[in-house]
Amino acid sequence: QVRLVQSGGGLVQAGGSLRLSCASSGLTFKLHTMSWYRQAPGKQRDLVGSISRDGTTNYTAAVKGRFAISRDNARNTVYLQMNSLKPEDTGVYYCHARRQGTDWWGQGTQVTVHS
Repeated sequence: QVRLVQSGGGLVQAGGSLRLSCASSGLTFKLHTMSWYRQAPGKQRDLVGSISRDGTTNYTAAVKGRFAISRDNARNTVYLQMNSLKPEDTGVYYCHARRQGTDWWGQGTQVTVHS
């Protein structure tokens, strides 16, 4: 059973920063690509970015240059550092892993950016 437990998030003013964490268990963390998604109110869940097992990252255009994903394989944890936050970054953020064809999700963390 894979578990992804998120922490962090909250309420922040535009231009501020937040960091999300996602601690995993039940998978060989270092072998898996880890991703972050977000879901704005009334919208679908969209990919924010990913980090591969070799540390290569990619991001959606809307967050490139502001967000950074990192991983600590010793702690089985992936992070999402969010800087220069904008009101349009508001939503519920989810970490994600895929193991043996099954998608696993964190519980979701609310991020609210007010202007």
